Amino acid sequence: MSPAQTLLTIGADTKYLGARLGVTFVLHTWGSAMTHHTHVHGIVPGGGLSLDGEQWISCKSGFFLPVCVLSRLFRRLYLEMLREAFEHHRLLLFGEFKPLEEEAPFTVWLNSFRQIGVGGLCQATICMT
Repeated sequence: MSPAQTLLTIGADTKYLGARLGVTFVLHTWGSAMTHHTHVHGIVPGGGLSLDGEQWISCKSGFFLPVCVLSRLFRRLYLEMLREAFEHHRLLLFGEFKPLEEEAPFTVWLNSFRQIGVGGLCQATICMT
C-alpha cells in the first residue's frame, strides 16, 4: 500500500503535479534467476485528473515526480506500517529475523533504516519514455 499511497500523495500535491493519479501494481516474488526477490512493478499514466476532476493534467515532458521526494515519503510510510504491524502482532519473523520479535531489537533494527542517504538519487527524476 505504501507505494500507491506515496504516488497518490505526491501526485496530488500542487507543488509537483496537482492531479489525482491512477496506478496499478503487480507483486513479483521471484527475480529473473528464479530466486526469491520480492518487488513490485507499477504502471502510472503520465498525468492525472485535476483535483476538481474537470481536466487532464499532463506531467512535464520527460519528467514525472522527483525521486528524492518520493523516496523520503515512501520510506516514512513503509517504516510506519512495519511499526504498526509489529505493535499489532501481525508481523511474522523467522530465521535470522526471529530475535526481532522483542521490542528493543526490533526498534534498533527499524531505526537503522530511517536515515539511509539516497545520494545522487536526489538529483534524479522518474522519467517517461
